[in-house]
Amino acid sequence: MQKTVLRTFLGAIILLLVAAASAYALKFELDETTVSATASVEPREFPARGNVPIDLRSVIRVKSDDGSAPLALSEIAFNIDGNGFIDTKGLPVCTMAKLAGTTPQAARKRCADAIVGTGSGKAEVRFPGKAPVQIKSPLTLFNAPPQGGRPAVIAHAYETLPVPKAVLVPFTIQKIHDGRYGFRVEIPLPKIAEGYGAATLAEATVGKTWKRGGKTVGYANAHCVGGRLQVYGRLSFADGSFFPGTLTSPCHVAN
Repeated sequence: MQKTVLRTFLGAIILLLVAAASAYALKFELDETTVSATASVEPREFPARGNVPIDLRSVIRVKSDDGSAPLALSEIAFNIDGNGFIDTKGLPVCTMAKLAGTTPQAARKRCADAIVGTGSGKAEVRFPGKAPVQIKSPLTLFNAPPQGGRPAVIAHAYETLPVPKAVLVPFTIQKIHDGRYGFRVEIPLPKIAEGYGAATLAEATVGKTWKRGGKTVGYANAHCVGGRLQVYGRLSFADGSFFPGTLTSPCHVAN
């Protein structure tokens, strides 16, 4: 408990220093673990009026500095800038049933029109008595049927150890009213390799455009306020530690 409090306290101090420098990348070096996170939004230039489709990219890395097993991520949560909206009208959906047991390639082929994000993940697996093994997988985010009126997403990955299998993680996009933030996403992370693995990389880009009524529309949309778009992230680990951080991506309104 004391270690958890210390990590959280030190993380808050680092957060304040980074925020003062108007950075949009965070890096924590606590105990023997380095955790880094970045977020960025494209485009950086927005029209003076109205929302435009955007791509939101995030990268999270977890590294052990002394050769021991990395901390195991248990949840990733984001509060996302409320100066925009999620649009799923007319966008095809994919279901857990369609994705069950599929490889990344098969999943993307089966529900190609429902893809709203792609990326990749890596993990370190340490079975008892064996050398550490690195595994990796493509990540795919699919638009899913709404849950309780909320936009829903299914994250698809593929695990190769101890046996090959599809890993499906459903989550919803909640509408919130919390200062600058208007949306919240909580992504619970399942155990990797039956609990013997820990994520070392999670990167994804969320964004999609399509035609509706002859007009180009986007899944994620935003406008620029105050010269930045902002995301608050919280990384929670299996040992009870958690690291909060506010990340900003610069933007400006075109003349």
